Amino acid sequence: MTEHFDVVVLGGGPGGYGAALYGAAAGLNIALVEAEKVGGTCLHRGCIPAKELLQTAEVLRTVRGAKDFGIQVGEPTLDLPASMARKQQVIDKLTKGLESLLAGRNVTVFPGVGSIVAASAQRVTVAGTELTGDALILATGSTPRVLPGIEFDGERILSSDHVLELDRVPQRTAIIGGGAIGCEFASYLADVGSAVTILEALPAILPGVDPQAADVVARAFRRRGIKVLTNVRVEGVDGESCPTVNYTLDGNGVSLEVDAVIICVGRSPRSEGIQIEAPEIALGIGGHVVVDAHMRTTIPNVYAVGDLVDTPALAHVGFAEAIVAIKDILGEEAKPIDYDKVPWGIYCHPEVAFSGLTEADARERGYDVVTSVHRFGGNSRAILMGETDGLVKIVAERDGPILGVHFAGPWATELLAEGYLAVSWEATAADIGALIHAHPTLSELFGESAMALTGRGLHG
Repeated sequence: MTEHFDVVVLGGGPGGYGAALYGAAAGLNIALVEAEKVGGTCLHRGCIPAKELLQTAEVLRTVRGAKDFGIQVGEPTLDLPASMARKQQVIDKLTKGLESLLAGRNVTVFPGVGSIVAASAQRVTVAGTELTGDALILATGSTPRVLPGIEFDGERILSSDHVLELDRVPQRTAIIGGGAIGCEFASYLADVGSAVTILEALPAILPGVDPQAADVVARAFRRRGIKVLTNVRVEGVDGESCPTVNYTLDGNGVSLEVDAVIICVGRSPRSEGIQIEAPEIALGIGGHVVVDAHMRTTIPNVYAVGDLVDTPALAHVGFAEAIVAIKDILGEEAKPIDYDKVPWGIYCHPEVAFSGLTEADARERGYDVVTSVHRFGGNSRAILMGETDGLVKIVAERDGPILGVHFAGPWATELLAEGYLAVSWEATAADIGALIHAHPTLSELFGESAMALTGRGLHG
């Protein structure tokens, strides 16, 4: 049995379902193949469950600090099964909503593992049905990356997937990797009662984040009792019931006994099947599918989006790439994504968010750089909230546009939107400084930082 569609999409995560919804809205007849449930890693094993647990941690912190606001409560405790049940309720609600959206736009969803029969002919099989399309979009996502010699077992050695299903809080946790995912898990586990040690191979946690913003997190982690070790080389993990992490620091061998080890060293593209079934599709270093600026692979009418390609592994990047691919299929002008300006959000406590170039990157590219840094310690809304740790940093070209914006502190991920627009529209500090920001708000600190670059700041 063969069914023909305008577009066949392989994978139902953000890149895949984003392509299906956007293409269907434009009148295309879309087939979406998904091995599990639509929503992909983001909805089921990533963004959404992780942020639900981080929200639980925030509520726990808030209740613990209630006495500072004159509210007397008993010592709060975590009901982990109830928290996990709420997490699943959120996932189920969003999954049902997504399924309704796809059905409402007449996207045909084929459950099962799709196999590429002939990429050059855009032919895929799933559950005994052959699907053909005028175009094929590959959106098969990614899986947690493993460290050589250290295998996940789901009990002692955990991937990010396993952490989201924990039925107990480990008394002692080692997190290998101090990037965004590692710092989010460290923040959550410390809040719910685990003694956390981060082991990072690089000189600082949160690589890629402007150092001043990353330092806000590092200092806050130390105050919260999270141990951060950098320049660490992990050699392996021994032990049965209680794993022992063996690592080298400053030339010395060290062993750390814990109750759980979490590996947070990134994700690998799920491209193994593509390489076997469609060897004519070019793969780059690390197994990512090679694409051009319009998400086209090396085969005409075959596209790849999301974690499968070597771009920021973010759900919203997958959405944006899906739109570029569908526009190209439709013959519309598809503006390539400027990956330098992608908005990033890291949901540890304190939060981090940024868009554009760091100060170091801007100087390396030859810009005449000016910066403005304002801290939340003097912001009235932050003081009212009791969340004064953090900063706003603007990186700009002298007498030119804003090149990068960096937030660390309360609600940083929500504050980023204005900064992202400023960077994307190449606004100047004078453009932003002339705008009125409501008072008292956290967002006025961004306006104040921009105004300071004009030489006429109000409060600093």
